[in-house]
Amino acid sequence: MENWQEVIRWAFPRKASDVFWKPGNPPCAKIRGVVQRIDEFPVLTPDDTRNIAKSLMRPHVWERFEEHHEQDIGLTVENCCRLRINCYAQRGDIAIVMRLIPLEIQTIEDLDLPPVLSEIALYPQGMVLVTGPTGCGKSTTLAAMLDLINRKRHAHIVTIEDPIEYVHRDKNCIVSQREVGIDTDDFGPALKYAMRQAPDVILIGEMRDVVTMQVAMQAAETGHLVFSTVHTTSAAETMERIINMFPPHEKPQICLRMSTTLKAVISQSLVPRKDEPGRTAALEIMVVTPTIAKLIEEGRPGEAYQYIEDGAHFGMQTKNQALLKLYQEGKLSHEHAMFYAGNYTEMRQMLRRADGLAADAAKEEAEKAKKAAQQAAARQRMGGVPPPGQGSPSGPRPAGPGQPPAGPSRPSQ
Repeated sequence: MENWQEVIRWAFPRKASDVFWKPGNPPCAKIRGVVQRIDEFPVLTPDDTRNIAKSLMRPHVWERFEEHHEQDIGLTVENCCRLRINCYAQRGDIAIVMRLIPLEIQTIEDLDLPPVLSEIALYPQGMVLVTGPTGCGKSTTLAAMLDLINRKRHAHIVTIEDPIEYVHRDKNCIVSQREVGIDTDDFGPALKYAMRQAPDVILIGEMRDVVTMQVAMQAAETGHLVFSTVHTTSAAETMERIINMFPPHEKPQICLRMSTTLKAVISQSLVPRKDEPGRTAALEIMVVTPTIAKLIEEGRPGEAYQYIEDGAHFGMQTKNQALLKLYQEGKLSHEHAMFYAGNYTEMRQMLRRADGLAADAAKEEAEKAKKAAQQAAARQRMGGVPPPGQGSPSGPRPAGPGQPPAGPSRPSQ
C-alpha cells in the first residue's frame, strides 16, 4: 500500500478508535466497538505491512524491532489525528495496530463525566489512579483532567508516557512530555530525575512494576499530585493488586503509605449506547475518605465496596450504580447493563427494583389521568363549569355600549 495515511483519513471521521493492518486482509477499523473490514482498500500483503512498519521507525529502532519483534510508536497525522502505534510479529509476518487519538482534547463536560472528576483533578497533592481494561478510555479521561489543571492552575506538569498519546499545549501551566525510548530510557530513571525538574503534577503512563509504584508514592508523599493507570476492573481490585506487588514483610508499611497517599481510584468501562450510535463511559469512583483510608491502612481494601455504594455525598459510585443511572436515563439497554455489571447478582436485583418502581410510577400516572378524565366527563354531564373570568349562565349580563353598568336592584315603592 503506497499511502497508509489515506486509510487513517478515511477512518477518523467515522469515529474509528483503532485501525488494524494484517496480511491477508484489507485494513480493518474498530468503529463503536465493532471491528469492520474496509473493503475500499486492497488486501494487504506481508510486504505491505513490513514496508509500513519500516517507514514508521528510525533505522536504529527498526534494528531493535527486528531483534525483539515489539515496538510502540507515537506520531501525528497532520490536520487529522494522533496515532499510538504498536508493531508486532505474528506467524512470521508483521502486523500493526494504530489507536486514533483526536488532536483536540475534550473537557470533562464534553465527555459527560461526573463533576467530581473536576474536584479530584484539582487536588493539591496525592495519588489518583484511573483503571480499566485496554481501550476503555483511560487516556482520554486523564487527558481531560490534565487539561483542566492546565487551564486552572499555574504549575509544571511532567508526563512520562510510552508512547506520548495526547499532546498538551502550554496554557497556564508548563507541560513537559517525555516519551520512553526517545526522551528517556525507562519509567524508573525518568521518575527519579523528574523529582529534580520542579514538578507540581506528574503523569505516569502506566504502573508496571514495584519500582515505579515506590517512586510514585514517594512523589505523592512529598507534595506532588501523581496520576497513573492500572489494568484492573474495580477500586478494590486496584488496591489489592498494588499491595500484592510487594513482598509479605513489606505489606503493612505499603498499606500505611497508601492510606495517606492514595486520594481516588476511577475505574471505567466503555459501554454501547442505546439512544444513539457510539459508546459512553460507566465509572466506578472511590474517593479516599478517612473511613476508607482506615480500611487500607488495616489491609482490608476489599471491604471498601459498601462505603463506595453509600458515598454519594462525596461523589462516589459503584460500577453497578453508574450502569443503573445510564439505564434509567435510557442510554443503556438491559442486556448491556447486565453484561458490564461489576456484580451480576446485585445488578439483576437493581434492575428489577428499578423496573418495578418505574412500573408503579407509570401505573400511578395512568390512574391519575383516568381519574382526571372521569371528573372532566362528570362536569360535562352536569352542564360544565364556566371558564375563569366569565359569569355563570344565570348571572347578570354585561352592560351594552352606552349603558351604565347594572347596579343592585332598588326595592319598589
